[in-house]
Amino acid sequence: MIHQYQLNGYNIVLDVYSGSVHVVDEVAYDAIEMYDRLVGEKDLNAEIRGEIINALFEKYEGRYDLALQDFIDVMDDIEELKAQGKLFSKDIYSHDADKFKRNHTVVKALCLHVAHACNMACEYCFAGKGEYHGSDMGLMSFETGKRALDFLMDNSGSRVNLEVDFFGGEPLLDWDVIKQLVAYAREQEPKRNKKFRFTLTTNGILLDDEVIEFANKEMYNVVLSLDGRKEVNDRFRVLRDGTGTHDMILPKFKKLADSRNQEGYYMRGTYSHHNTDFTNDIFYMADQGFEQLSMEPVVAPEGSPYALTEEDLPVLFEQYEILAKEMIRREKEGRGFTFYHYMIDLSGGPCIYKRVSGCGSGTEYMAVTPSGDLYPCHQFVGEEEYKIGNIFDGIQNPQIQEEFASCNVYTRPECRECWAQLYCSGGCAANAYHATGSINGIYEYGCKLFRKRMECAIMIKAAEAEEL
Repeated sequence: MIHQYQLNGYNIVLDVYSGSVHVVDEVAYDAIEMYDRLVGEKDLNAEIRGEIINALFEKYEGRYDLALQDFIDVMDDIEELKAQGKLFSKDIYSHDADKFKRNHTVVKALCLHVAHACNMACEYCFAGKGEYHGSDMGLMSFETGKRALDFLMDNSGSRVNLEVDFFGGEPLLDWDVIKQLVAYAREQEPKRNKKFRFTLTTNGILLDDEVIEFANKEMYNVVLSLDGRKEVNDRFRVLRDGTGTHDMILPKFKKLADSRNQEGYYMRGTYSHHNTDFTNDIFYMADQGFEQLSMEPVVAPEGSPYALTEEDLPVLFEQYEILAKEMIRREKEGRGFTFYHYMIDLSGGPCIYKRVSGCGSGTEYMAVTPSGDLYPCHQFVGEEEYKIGNIFDGIQNPQIQEEFASCNVYTRPECRECWAQLYCSGGCAANAYHATGSINGIYEYGCKLFRKRMECAIMIKAAEAEEL
């Protein structure tokens, strides 16, 4: 399977199963399109070869000073790339896809919900304004958190490196417990031959010098929530009394980002139907000095006033292209920034296990509520049919884990013919569940946005290679 597209002056051909990316001229681009349509992964015969060469010759005769031999050479190059497994390569992963996930049975990461409470009231919050719709309200105690860390260590097998994200609600409402849990984990590291990597996700209201100092010492990454321009941020990201938060959190975020030398954090925004020109929010944050940026599309019930619509898609596609082109320009000017969804490594990206199986939710990764209940991830919390168990009694519903273990990009029929399948790994199970009622479904709107982001990300890599 291949995917061809043209963007920002580049003719790009992606070979799906090898991961090879080819930036080609106009003639080769057309030759590959004809080859794909007439031959694909099958063997080329002389008749079809001649048909393609003649069609190219007729189209380009008198242009670019090309002779018949040039078109023959193009066909030879295509055949050579095919022989090398870099073009029209075959799918060699489908037969073993089910084994990949089942071979990874240890727990390696927890999303620790230290607070099901929030000092903000964001209307679009998937967690019901941070309170998870009244499910398991309150703050996590140290004893519960300690047991959660023990559960992680007990179920991590021989794995040394473990990850914990302090999440909410707003986790800084339970700040003293976070500090105690980090101290406990550090004590256990030499005793259990484990190494913890912590992440903190915060809205910034309670961010102060103490938190910044501690985070710089102990947190591998800090996720900061800001939607961008003041008028955009303050539409949804408000205090309980409706007061906008932009002015009170922006200086704090700047201080933290600078104290970490613009590394080990990222700004995480959400765009909705009200700001489909979201690139202006990204550029606003970049102009404020932030270098690690993310902007996520809102996931909302159909018909809600802020939900993205089908009519929004052309605008959003254009916005992603504008973002990619501007990132290239700013990089050349020495003031570049990183956009989370454009971070791809074409030479040494995720292993095939991750590409097929996805994030590991429900198997390697779980969320823990303040009272200790276990769910596949933070977006399943409150969905009682997906409660796996709890940290005190362990896994009580192994059939849920089995459901997630059997879920991969090949179990979704819609993914089998999608060129982006090994970049998205089938997409988010939670989004699929909320959109279709099944974790083996797909969130189609999200798929469309993802494919556009991948096209832009690969184009940026083509531009970078051109500069070398």
